Amino acid sequence: MSHSETASLPFVTSPVAPDTDVYPRVQGDPARATSAREALAKAGIVHDLQALEELLLTRTVSHSEYITRAGAHTVQAGGKRLRAALAILAARLGTYRFEQTAHAAAAVELIHAASLVHDDLVDHTLRRRGQVTVHTLWDNDVALMVGDYFFALASAEMALCPDPRIITYYAQAVQTIVEGELHPVTDVSPFAVAMRQYLYKTGAKTAALFEAGCKAGMATGGGSEAEIEALGQYGYELGTAFQIVDDILDYTGNEQTLGKPAGNDLREGTITLPLIYAIQQADSPFLRDMIGASDAASDQLQHALHLIEQSGGIALARRDAEQSIAQAIARLDRFAPSPARTALIELAEFVLERQA
Repeated sequence: MSHSETASLPFVTSPVAPDTDVYPRVQGDPARATSAREALAKAGIVHDLQALEELLLTRTVSHSEYITRAGAHTVQAGGKRLRAALAILAARLGTYRFEQTAHAAAAVELIHAASLVHDDLVDHTLRRRGQVTVHTLWDNDVALMVGDYFFALASAEMALCPDPRIITYYAQAVQTIVEGELHPVTDVSPFAVAMRQYLYKTGAKTAALFEAGCKAGMATGGGSEAEIEALGQYGYELGTAFQIVDDILDYTGNEQTLGKPAGNDLREGTITLPLIYAIQQADSPFLRDMIGASDAASDQLQHALHLIEQSGGIALARRDAEQSIAQAIARLDRFAPSPARTALIELAEFVLERQA
């Protein structure tokens, strides 16, 4: 079978041997997973995620060599597949069939990949999580086309979903993502304005797609409107916390784990929650001057990072992330205990613990 024939199939998967899990087998105390990977393994979705990975790679095969190579590069740099895992776990709270959920799970990952390719192009980002970006490896035109192609692939996956509402969920999420990108946080004060802008930006940039993926998954599982809404709210709160933790890590992480130097947001003038809280707690002219200071010396940047932590900016931001996680977990109360529900709870808890 040729590549073009394979790419045209509605769904392609291959048997996966037990010893080829993309996530490790659970070791030790079975009462609680010790990592997100173990939580997914305990929920029994390892082979589904592997099949999804193969599906994504199959979809990137194109008549264009540029699309095929850049698409494969993008998929293989795709990370933990958290959004797809959430869609699958949400579906498992209902009546689950992988063939019914695979397209919804693939769509959310393709949308995510497309948005990152375009974001990197707009922001002139050289690396993401340590991986060279598409426009850096090829050029801007290729990156633009690859992002567009991935959005088209996502649309094709939506068309194969069993519930037409899924198209609406994802279409609204993409609209929200684009609108959010055009509404940055413009200043660190006044505090109420900065917070409103930040929460809108976070909800649009990250939480909206988490919400859509969870709703789509629950819909494929035959969930009621109330159950779909509950999973959507879970996803939104989880996505909010995920982005807050990401913003915290920009100030507390290191280049080896983040794939970018600590304080990168501050250098680029990107205003996030730790900085907003730091200015609110101790309005420092030095910190204000450091916003967007791309040519700042290393010792100046380190002093700024110290001030943000010392003022309580990191701790207050983490408090907000913890509150969002608590609210996310509370949304699952309506569902009966199950391996999928346990995994959703544990994944939420692990968001607070992640270091990259």
